[in-house]
Order: sequence, then C-alpha cells, then structure tokens
Amino acid sequence: MLVEYDVIVIGAGAAGLMCSIEAGKRGKNVLLIEHTSKIAEKIRISGGGRCNFTNLYSDNNNFISTNRHFFKSALVKYNQNDFINLVKKYDIEFYEKKLGQLFCKNSAKDIIDMLISECNKQQVIIQLDTSIKKITKNDEGYFIKTNIGDFVSKSVVIASGGLSIPKIGATDFGYNIAKQFNLNVTNLSPALVPLTFKDDILEFCKSLAGVSINASVSINKTKFEEGLVFTHRGISGPSILQISSYWKEGKSISINLLPEHHIDIILRDRRNKSPKKNINNILSDFLPSRLALAICNKLQINKKIGEISNDALFQISDFIHNWTIIPNGTEGYKTAEVTLGGIDTDEISSSTMECKKHPGLYFIGEVLDVTGHLGGHNFQWAWSSGFVAGQNV
Repeated sequence: MLVEYDVIVIGAGAAGLMCSIEAGKRGKNVLLIEHTSKIAEKIRISGGGRCNFTNLYSDNNNFISTNRHFFKSALVKYNQNDFINLVKKYDIEFYEKKLGQLFCKNSAKDIIDMLISECNKQQVIIQLDTSIKKITKNDEGYFIKTNIGDFVSKSVVIASGGLSIPKIGATDFGYNIAKQFNLNVTNLSPALVPLTFKDDILEFCKSLAGVSINASVSINKTKFEEGLVFTHRGISGPSILQISSYWKEGKSISINLLPEHHIDIILRDRRNKSPKKNINNILSDFLPSRLALAICNKLQINKKIGEISNDALFQISDFIHNWTIIPNGTEGYKTAEVTLGGIDTDEISSSTMECKKHPGLYFIGEVLDVTGHLGGHNFQWAWSSGFVAGQNV
C-alpha cells in the first residue's frame, strides 16, 4: 500500500530533525526516515558527549563553500540566538567552554530529547531502521520505496549528512541521490581531521605523542591559534582540525609552536645573563620539556647557551616559530568531524534549500557544499538550513 505524506525527510540528524519540526509547525504531515536504529548519533557523540550545539559568534566568516554567499540567507533567518532560545525553553543547562563554544552541562542527550519532544508536539512520524531502496519522480510527486513499505510525497528533503564517521552510519546516500537527479557534486574530502606524516616528521611526532601546546597554524593567510597535540600518526588538536579544512595534498603548513613569545630575543638575552645554562633547560621554561628536548636533539644543538652561535640560535628560533611541514594525508573519514564539499550550491536555492532543477526536492545540512569551522558552527548550519527548508517544504 502506498502511504502519502506532505513531507518526507530522509536522515534523522540535526538538520533533518529541525526541518521536520518546522514543517510540522506549519501543519504539514511529516515522515522522518532514518536508516540506522538511533536518532541523531552525531549529536550524541559530539563534544565528548556534551554536544557543542552552536557558537555565540557564528557568522559568515565561519563557513567554507565554493559559493561564499550561499549560506548567508539561512544564517540570517535562523541564527545561534534562535537555537539558544529553544535550548533555554527546555531549561537545558549549558556553558561557554571557550571562543563562544556552547556545550550542554549534562549530556548531549538533552539536545536529542528536546528535538524528539518538538517532533512529537508536531506529530512527526519517525521511522528508524528504514532503508531507501529507490526514489523516483513523476507529475504526482516523489515515490520512495523502502524496506518497510512505499511512500509518496510532494516534498522530499535529503538530510543524510556526509561521509564522516562511518561507524555511526555515514554513507554516500545523499550524493548518490544528487547524481541520480543530475546535480553536480563538488570534490569531497575529510575535514576537521588530524593530519598524518611519514618518515622523520612522523618519528618526531611519535616521540612526542600526548604532548600538547598552544600553537598558531597557518596556510597562506589562513591562520588558527588553538591547541595542538602530537599523536602516534602525526598532529591533532583544535588548531590542526581547523587548518585541515584548508589543506590540499602536497601543500605545506606552517606552525608557530610559541606564538605568545619571541624566542630569538629571549635566547639572546639568556645567553648574556646565563651563559652556563643548557639550551634545553632554557627552552623548557617556555615549551613542554619533552618538546624542548626533542627540538634540541633534532637540530643537534644541545649544549650550554653561551657556546651556541648566532646561526644556531636562529635555527632554534626558526624551528619553533616557523616549523614548515608537508602532511602526507589525514586520518580520513573515520575520525573527520565533517565532509568538505558536497552538493553544488549553484543547484540549490539559498532562500528555500530547494533544488532549482527539481521542485519539491530539498537538500540540507552537511550533504551540501557548506562546511563550518570547529566549535559548533556545523551544528548551526544544520539548524539554519533545516529551519529554512522546513519553512518552504
């Protein structure tokens, strides 16, 4: 039997839930389909289980897209304050961790429960463990064949997410649907992801696994200053995750391991005042001791500072302030927080999220070529794009 709905949303993540809620508020009969057995798994695991649900300072500068203007309209129509007000309405306690990042005090489950409650209020039908076999279109609408039955609707919203974190159910479903309907999909790559290295740089990183430091990391004019962590595969931490969204294969990144000091001036001063002190001990006043020793060993400069030439001091300073390295890759989609690239925004109306070529077909959230910076911006894009689609389906 063919069951008809006003709106069918595919993907019960942040964007899909928001869209379903808003469509329901407009009196639409909504079916929300999820192929896994759980709702909003990405929300559940985000922020160490506390969900960094938005950012106080989220704006146009926090997003990457081939079309730098596409996301502006949605962010104006539904911004971070709108979502914060919803969170407050449910008396969910939250706090600012740093840089405007808002987290639940208790658990990410609070956000999930809030969204499910909103869906229930609007009588949204949620079907889990439901796999899509086929989507076709004719004059009557979109026909969706699933493992639990067949459905038809005038409006279908694809909110299936990207390729990141396949262990919680990420697939290429949304991109395949786009290609089925002859929509362009831009190049896809893991983003907000640790960087990996090989050979001597890898050995250097492995020897420092677990060491963390505040660092400034840049590619050309794009720069982020946050935490950096050495790992057994390379480097990670917020600054590295941020810059990974801008890194291309074969390109170098520059790292300032001590952005708050000018180590060259400090070392020259110490050479005059404490010539008998070992360079490693001096560097340990400013850097983690393991890192200070590793730098001295790598440069083969580990003796009393009074015995070190100007050229050698420059070598140390240059390494600390301008460590330039070329990653051999990333840890991939298994640890990437998001997918860079997606459905070409030229195919989509920025004011409605509707496909220009196929009326009634909408795309929202991560599946689109819109990628936020680390710190709650990707969730804000989910809320904003979901809201806009929900207002127009």
